[in-house]
Amino acid sequence: MSSYLEKLETRMAITTDMWTSNQKKGYMAITVHYIDESWLLHHHIVRFVYVPPPHTKEVLSDVLLDFLLDWNMDRKLSTITVDNCSTHVLNLIVKEGLDVIRVEIEKIRESVAYWSATPSRVEKFEDAARQLHLPCNKKLCLDCKTRWNSTYLMLSIAITYKDVFPRLKQREKLYTTVPSEEEWNLAREICERLKLFYNITKLFSGRNYPTANTFFIKVCEIKEALYDWLICSNEVVSTMASSMLEKFDKYWSGCHIVMAIAVVLDPRYKMKILEFYFPIMYGSEASSEIGKFCQLCYDLLSEYQSKSKMGQQTSSHGASSVSNLFELTYDEQDPLSKFDLFVHSTSEEGHAKSELDYYLEETVLPRISDFDVLSWWKTNVASESAFSTGGRMVSKHRSRLHPNTLEALMCAQSWLGNEMEGGKLTIMDEDDESLLL
Repeated sequence: MSSYLEKLETRMAITTDMWTSNQKKGYMAITVHYIDESWLLHHHIVRFVYVPPPHTKEVLSDVLLDFLLDWNMDRKLSTITVDNCSTHVLNLIVKEGLDVIRVEIEKIRESVAYWSATPSRVEKFEDAARQLHLPCNKKLCLDCKTRWNSTYLMLSIAITYKDVFPRLKQREKLYTTVPSEEEWNLAREICERLKLFYNITKLFSGRNYPTANTFFIKVCEIKEALYDWLICSNEVVSTMASSMLEKFDKYWSGCHIVMAIAVVLDPRYKMKILEFYFPIMYGSEASSEIGKFCQLCYDLLSEYQSKSKMGQQTSSHGASSVSNLFELTYDEQDPLSKFDLFVHSTSEEGHAKSELDYYLEETVLPRISDFDVLSWWKTNVASESAFSTGGRMVSKHRSRLHPNTLEALMCAQSWLGNEMEGGKLTIMDEDDESLLL
């Protein structure tokens, strides 16, 4: 796998996540994502490495750096994306909002904790739900306060059973924290708003389709939504939105340019998407920001051209410097060489148009949901799932697996997956126990 990846000329995007087994051992999953020469998207788990405690940022950074150097991937790296940690921008924004309403939803959290604490209470709760003709296809789940998406799921499920809680109060003397109707209404409003973040996070977490071209649009949708929530008649919601907007603005300036470049390279949007969203984001400064962004695009194009095999020099606008090219290939025996120079010097702004110019001038494509952006470019230009697998691999019956054996199993499944095409690979562990991949 290392040799195969090294031969690829494409850059690699790395995602990492930490997972703790039932042995209380910490593992780092490292996944590489890349687009091959045929413009197909791939991902492979390349390391599932045991990381001794403590799991500090320095220790985790060293593990990741060792991988990059061992696999000679440090010079092919495009991006590194870490897991759903406290520094994730979306996580920070939502957490800021939930901190504002933590008191208002505490009774719901306590109710869920009470009725999901023991099997007998779960059974009693489901019996009461059936008496009210409510389907019990979703179980109550207590949230983890450090993961906002679990809070969203807790609230959304509890809301469907809101009529069950007061009914159970009459039967259970120990149950005293029944949410009021006002608290349920607030929870419903909060859930409707958190659903936007939840769906966007799921979209960003996809592995089988490109996600970079979706970031900018979805983040702009969040900004628009926060503006709307800011003028909500519910004071709690507007206060929550104000707090979230403050956190949003703090991080927006540091990431919007990279996201915008990706979306402009989607032929359904191009510069039109910036012309649509920048006035919302920047108001009267929109034109200036678009100008800065255009210049950055041409600077990037110039950088890529300077590294091309032709080694041609590039102008500040990203187009090939035709005059320099002519100086290198000028033939005194060709009487029309001077004509070529004349055409160049009298063309608009003295620069030939680049491919980027032509691309941006063309009309955007119609938006269709199943549009394959990689296929378009091919034609026009000649680590959570790992952990669910890890959970199955390190079951209570296989808890004696050596960390090296576990890594071999995890990586083999990822590497051989495409070749197996639904087939099964069986490996025997040290106790002759069959492990099915």
